[in-house]
Amino acid sequence: MASSLDLQEQEQLDQLKAFWNRWGNLLTWAVTLVLLAFAAYNGWTWWQRDQGRKASALHAELERAAQEGEMDRVKAAWSDLKSRYAASAYAGQGALVAAKALVDKGQANDALEPLQWAAESATDEGLQVVARLRWAGVLLDQGKAQDALTVLDKARGLGFDALVDDRRGDAWVTLNKDDEAREAYKAAYKAMPADLDYRRLLEAKLMALGVDPATVVPPPAKSGQGAAKPAADKAAAVTHTGEFA
Repeated sequence: MASSLDLQEQEQLDQLKAFWNRWGNLLTWAVTLVLLAFAAYNGWTWWQRDQGRKASALHAELERAAQEGEMDRVKAAWSDLKSRYAASAYAGQGALVAAKALVDKGQANDALEPLQWAAESATDEGLQVVARLRWAGVLLDQGKAQDALTVLDKARGLGFDALVDDRRGDAWVTLNKDDEAREAYKAAYKAMPADLDYRRLLEAKLMALGVDPATVVPPPAKSGQGAAKPAADKAAAVTHTGEFA
């Protein structure tokens, strides 16, 4: 009986050896690759968290410098944020913070660089559009209306069309193109939610160009007249962009 068991064990051992001789190297490599992938994932996750913490700290320093009006610190912090953590969300946000601080201190020319960077390289598409709106605003203040229109050409979508058309209207007015300005303001007025206070400013712009806002978007019908109220446009997603120009 013992001999029979020994033979069975020997057969199993021989089978295991044969299996290992055939597949052993492949299994070893497979396990090694899995472990390496797991280690790489953990390393990448740790690196991302570490980068995020460092970018956040630098962004906080940038905000402090902006609040204290220290433009040299603002420029240095923005430069470090852009060069070290360009792929982080903090870089795009920091660009807007730096640009606003520079404009507030009368350094509009220096503000163009972070705005252009954010418009072209920020990781968030909505932030890119906001950067273009502010970039165009700075250009308008500098009397560069045609350049502002070029910047705005790439600022469509994501619920910002009303603000883009409004700013385009401002550029056309600067260029003395009243017809184009009317059409831009009309488009902005139609797209902007009726309960947004900014719409009152659009009404003033339209009336200054001889357009009655009621002819662009008729007022809601009174109850009982059977007329439907205008549907809300997708521009209801437009939010306050912190305009400074």
